[in-house]
Amino acid sequence: MPSLPDQRFIFIGASSGGVYAMLDLVAGLPARFPAPIFLVQHIGARRSQLAALLASRGPNAAVEATEGQIPAPGTIYIAPPDCHMLLEGGVLRLSHGPKEHHARPAIDPLFRSAALDCGPAAVGVVLTGMLDDGSAGLHAIKACGGTAVVQNPETAAEPSMPRSALTAVDADHVVDLPEMAGLLYRLAQAPVVQQPVTAPEVLLREYAIAKGEDAMQNLKSIGQPSVFSCPDCGGVLFEISDPGPPRYRCHTGHAFSPRSLAATQEQLTDAALWSSLRVLQEKEAMLRRLAERQALDDMLSAQATLQEARGIADIAAALRRLVVRAPSPAGSDLS
Repeated sequence: MPSLPDQRFIFIGASSGGVYAMLDLVAGLPARFPAPIFLVQHIGARRSQLAALLASRGPNAAVEATEGQIPAPGTIYIAPPDCHMLLEGGVLRLSHGPKEHHARPAIDPLFRSAALDCGPAAVGVVLTGMLDDGSAGLHAIKACGGTAVVQNPETAAEPSMPRSALTAVDADHVVDLPEMAGLLYRLAQAPVVQQPVTAPEVLLREYAIAKGEDAMQNLKSIGQPSVFSCPDCGGVLFEISDPGPPRYRCHTGHAFSPRSLAATQEQLTDAALWSSLRVLQEKEAMLRRLAERQALDDMLSAQATLQEARGIADIAAALRRLVVRAPSPAGSDLS
């Protein structure tokens, strides 16, 4: 690990309900906050005005992160749309690397970089959200001596992410949102205990895989091939051998927890079913049009074609009932 910083760094991850949570949080932070704050909010590739919203709500600056920035206290750095935000050597790095949990930006890449770059100086915070992005990253922060903070899931707008984090990590603090600003201010002021930290090998290798460094060799060193394929690229998913939260990763770097993998597969299945329904309806329409033309010359052929069209219509109707009635995956706020 690099030489450890002597000041605190605050890393926050949020998803569904996170914008409102952050608006409340920044309003409670004192001016000239004594540590830089880094935020990943699941926004996907959509344009975002989050930096302007947060800057207008609280007394500290809020900016969309740019490549090569050196973080400063009293500033909130927000991951840009469709980019992972990392901290390496005390400098912000932006990456269009593989999605994790079918999301970019994702929380886990930032938290892993925080664990490796800051060690005990890192404070990881998981706020409201669905599924479980942030759990593995918060586990990494704890493994490297950092502090784990989780919003009380009982009072979170979406409790799934905080609950998953609490399952994965023995959190140092579990607080309601109104108490979060005061807690982070106290943690930011607390001195960093300079203690030697050895990052777990699985963390180092997984971070290298996400960056595309000797991916297959690193993957073989920390995982075993599973029976699942990557829904993002079709490659084989390896199950990571680690005492932390269970997760899967392919050699191109896409990463999933069991829950995010199931949700992504459900999403793709739903899209495939609707596509199949469209093809069936188009085939029925084509056959009916063909039967109309055949009727001018050969009534028997026209009747056979029309019967085939009716059979296709029955199949399409059954498929439509299945698609419409199928429930959406719980917590599928995938970006």
